[in-house]
Amino acid sequence: MKLTILGGGGFRVPLVYEAVATGATGLTVDEVALYDIDAKRLATITAVIEGLGEELQASGRVGGRAAGGEGDGDGGFGGAGELPKLTVTTDLREAVAGADFVFSAVRVGGAEARTIDERVALNLGLLGQETIGPGGLAYALRTIPVALDIARAVAEGAPGAWVINFTNPAGIVTQAMRTVLGDRVVGICDTPIGLVRRVGRLLDVDLVAGERGTGGQAADGQAAQVDYVGLNHLGWLRSVVVDGEDRLPGLLADDAALEEIEEARLIGKDWVRADGALPNEYLYYYLHTSAAIDRITAAATTRGEFLAKQQGDFYAAGVEAAGAEGAARAERGSEGCCSSPLDLWRETLHQREATYMAESRDEERREEDVAGGGYQEVALRLMTAIATGRPERMILDVGNIGAGRQDAPASERIVPELPAETVLEVLCVVDGDGVHPLPVSPVELGRLGMMAALRSSERLIMEAAMTGSRDAAWRGFATHPLVSSPELGRLLLEGYEAGHPQIAELFARG
Repeated sequence: MKLTILGGGGFRVPLVYEAVATGATGLTVDEVALYDIDAKRLATITAVIEGLGEELQASGRVGGRAAGGEGDGDGGFGGAGELPKLTVTTDLREAVAGADFVFSAVRVGGAEARTIDERVALNLGLLGQETIGPGGLAYALRTIPVALDIARAVAEGAPGAWVINFTNPAGIVTQAMRTVLGDRVVGICDTPIGLVRRVGRLLDVDLVAGERGTGGQAADGQAAQVDYVGLNHLGWLRSVVVDGEDRLPGLLADDAALEEIEEARLIGKDWVRADGALPNEYLYYYLHTSAAIDRITAAATTRGEFLAKQQGDFYAAGVEAAGAEGAARAERGSEGCCSSPLDLWRETLHQREATYMAESRDEERREEDVAGGGYQEVALRLMTAIATGRPERMILDVGNIGAGRQDAPASERIVPELPAETVLEVLCVVDGDGVHPLPVSPVELGRLGMMAALRSSERLIMEAAMTGSRDAAWRGFATHPLVSSPELGRLLLEGYEAGHPQIAELFARG
């Protein structure tokens, strides 16, 4: 089995490799192919992964190779195994050729482009954030053309592959890729599953099927029922039924319980109690927009500027460390005297995770929230369910109705009030036949309005990205719920066009 990772020089790629190499779900991956347009970043991450692989082998943590590519059936493995073959390339078509699964995690323009996304908005008194607000629209505008090129390359070189999209903004990028790949592209995000895990810990019930051996089972042997609905980075956990009882109202009434839920601390215990639901953490930017802007502008740097420097320093030091380590080994046959690329990566990773969404909190991030899992676990479980046919439940970004059923009655959609092509974030069952979204309760008018307004704006940006229409882009920026101004929309468009060569070229072609 071949797994291709697009954006293979990305900082979080070693997390994916570790999950695959340890065979956490019992799935055997024979080859991991890394693709990136930046050969130097690719070389640094390759050095990190090679060090990680050596460590995994030395500690006996490499997943065994049982028959059929699965573990021994009881959560263990059939003895020590071999690391997946690692290949690296800067050629997209070479990378995807013959792939069974493709992870797409690209950042068009790098962290430096993110700083422009943030500053153009902040200079106009608007929220400057990676995926929320005008910054997210600018990110989508320059990313969608690249995502469509990727989708076409996969359709040509690996027509049977499943594409798992990590690329932000995940919802609208996945929606664009579905125009080429249909239901074989799925978006994932770790924030909804992190919320569900936190609630599950409090209830002492595993709400994520297949995790830690309980299979999401309640006392009566039935899977606990979770109702989560929304768009990517705009969703709500609305009920958690265990043994026939919705346990969410009890949690919302308990201040001590809410203190253990990061999302409730960020957004406000009184608010989540009044709203009757636990929100995705990114609702902070919609519900506390002014406070978010004030905190971001009061900081010495934006999040993008912090990451651009931090990662720039890491990649530069990583290249030097790889050279120093190699020289030391050649001279003394030892592991060298200095920090290895793997050590540097781990130090940088912890700092990055600990400072995530720092503008939204008055305290340091709690260790249990930092260590709450990540998208690599969701992706590997998704791969395993499709490859083995062993069912899993997980929250994913999927179409409102199947790609081949766009003309079906609206009543057959997950959310009938929204367009058929809309990508929603909902609980799904995944098995050997694909991804099957589960029904949700009717969406309340207020939540539906927020979802409709955001996706309307994003759909205009998608139109602009696909056609080069400046008018569509202007309307998209102007009608975003955190902008709501034709004048500001025009200034945003002009600012991003001046700051991003990709956007300027897009409109020049259009």
